[in-house]
Amino acid sequence: MRGEFGFRLVIGAVAVLVVVLVAAIGVELTRQSWMSIEKFGLSFWTTQTWDPVAGEFGAFPFIWGTLYSSIVALLIATPIALGIAVFISELSPGWLKGPLIFLTELLAAIPSIVYGLWGIFVLVPGVRQLQIHTPEFLRGLPVFSGPPLGLGMLSAALILAVMVIPFTSAIAREVLKTVPVAQREAAYALGATRFEAIRAAMFFARTGILGAVMLGFGRALGETMAVTMVIGNTPQVSTSLFAPQHTMAAVIANEFTEASDQLYLNALVEIGLVLFIITLLVNAGSRLLIWAMSRTPARAARPVVAPATT
Repeated sequence: MRGEFGFRLVIGAVAVLVVVLVAAIGVELTRQSWMSIEKFGLSFWTTQTWDPVAGEFGAFPFIWGTLYSSIVALLIATPIALGIAVFISELSPGWLKGPLIFLTELLAAIPSIVYGLWGIFVLVPGVRQLQIHTPEFLRGLPVFSGPPLGLGMLSAALILAVMVIPFTSAIAREVLKTVPVAQREAAYALGATRFEAIRAAMFFARTGILGAVMLGFGRALGETMAVTMVIGNTPQVSTSLFAPQHTMAAVIANEFTEASDQLYLNALVEIGLVLFIITLLVNAGSRLLIWAMSRTPARAARPVVAPATT
């Protein structure tokens, strides 16, 4: 009994330590950015001006760039990652499954700076050629406007998508493995095709798949070096995929060592605080969504085959 109590005490202390660590990070970021918070208040979140010389700081261009690049990356990466997960867990022959899993997990182990170098020498020229050959009627749209630099939002989103794919696909693959075999056998017994059986399995595992997608989104929000090297690092708000923009993590990495006065340094730390808050909100929202989906009773699926007529 005493040993069990000690075990519970140690495990509980470890769990509390995580909460204390997160709270300590938030408190320290707030303390180190207090001068900026006092001067700019909530307008720091909405102001588009970032002028260290004039002492005017606003985080909105960086918030916009972070969310825009992460959402576009998620839209690109999610279908690919789920396709990889489905192929490995449902369709891949045995001799190919092991190498595919190894190579997918290897993508997650590549350092961010290596992705950045690959982006500069391969991805950026490719995006530049894509923009040059974009039809004129598309270049007139705001989302495709801008000079053919190669450095910009699309390059950042593509490199983020590559970095997100291994995380999302690995978790989605493990989630699909938890689907009971009886679920698939029941679908086949009703005359379902392989596609319909896989669709039923994904519906059964929808909560875990959503968690995998949201984990990839959180990974994209905080990426620094690779994005810094290809996004163009221009603090502007633009809907164009080809325009150079900026992110919160990138501006901290670029300008922290150049902060020449206390207000400038506090403004950069406050951007870190904003990124911390946004990350917490995204993860809390995803947990609430997953919780709501898990509590909602699954509706009866439509029959996979038409009922026999008499």
